[in-house]
Amino acid sequence: MKLRRDVFQAIADPTRRTIISLVALQAMTPTAIAENFDYSRQTISKHIQILTECEILEQEQKGREIYYQLNPNGMKEIAEFIEPFRKMWDERFNKLESVMKKHQSK
Repeated sequence: MKLRRDVFQAIADPTRRTIISLVALQAMTPTAIAENFDYSRQTISKHIQILTECEILEQEQKGREIYYQLNPNGMKEIAEFIEPFRKMWDERFNKLESVMKKHQSK
């Protein structure tokens, strides 16, 4: 049985969240990712490794370079957890908007 790191622990770290945001826009090499931080390349590589083990990032070999990109399926567990809260807040904001419209019309 292969154990996988916890996705929620992985995204709890602000550096890893920033890495996710960077590669969500375009595939990047570890060096290109590391250039966005004041950490050593080894530190960033460890963060990338954790995100890859969680299946949030996937890698693709292009020639001699490895590129990391966002794996949308890896984000599914996070999205499924957040969805009920998003619905709850949407309902609350809709109710607030309704109350505000009624109040403005008076």
